[in-house]
Amino acid sequence: MIKKKIIDKERIRRIDGGFAFIPHRFLTGGFVSDLSRDQLLLYFFLCLAADRFGLSFYSYDKICTLLEMSLDQYIDARCALIKKDLIAFDGTVFQVLALPAVLPKAKPGKPHPLGQLAKNIFKEVAP
Repeated sequence: MIKKKIIDKERIRRIDGGFAFIPHRFLTGGFVSDLSRDQLLLYFFLCLAADRFGLSFYSYDKICTLLEMSLDQYIDARCALIKKDLIAFDGTVFQVLALPAVLPKAKPGKPHPLGQLAKNIFKEVAP
């Protein structure tokens, strides 16, 4: 087992003023492995932009500019996140939803490289 210790005591993360988090189950439950690069990027952006209820209201053009996505990439990612029950969208406001109880059926194929990377990183730092 790896013993963890704080490396830089002057720079410990805290929640101050803003509110953004991604549940640990997003990694351990296989959600990260189920998303494409664009879906992950949009999901993480919406988590960062959301208030404590998961709500945000960035326009598609601002999101596309900030994430350097084409409109088609954005629409495909947004639709996939809605279909996977991770976000809701009413045409103006986004809501990052609580993770569904069950991971949607995974597509057969090779594992998502970000999912494997994340698993390896967390194996090194978590017991």
